Amino acid sequence: MRFDVSGETRGEWFRFFRSEIREGGDVTYLDPEEGAGRVCLRIATPEVIEEIQSQTRKKVKEFVVNKLTRKMDRWEGFDQTPEQERRERELIWDHAIQEWEGILDKDGNEIPCTLENKLKLMNIPQFARFVGRCLQLISGANAGAAEEAGKN
Repeated sequence: MRFDVSGETRGEWFRFFRSEIREGGDVTYLDPEEGAGRVCLRIATPEVIEEIQSQTRKKVKEFVVNKLTRKMDRWEGFDQTPEQERRERELIWDHAIQEWEGILDKDGNEIPCTLENKLKLMNIPQFARFVGRCLQLISGANAGAAEEAGKN
């Protein structure tokens, strides 16, 4: 078995598939339609996440009173403004969605794979559910993920 350890993370290609939300909130994923576009997705490595967080969070260290012991304990956390939180989401989606083919606008024109367009599509629930499901499949978060990935 050969593995590329160069550090470049190549994504997995998925044909676009729709989903339906059933009564009770269960989501059913449908098979890709004939001629559906496809999207190349990847999961961010810990190094990528750390780099993104270094751009969008400020590490905070302070002492707080421990209510149980009444002593001062050192607390570490992150301070993040709503703007920084939004920017962090943008950077993560930009990394996760590597490229696409055959993703069309309402007039049938190819949508360029830019950060702006990635963010517009992620605001469409149908596309966001598709991306979320594909990332679950890549990460192996669900039993039988390999079987379902084979369908796409």
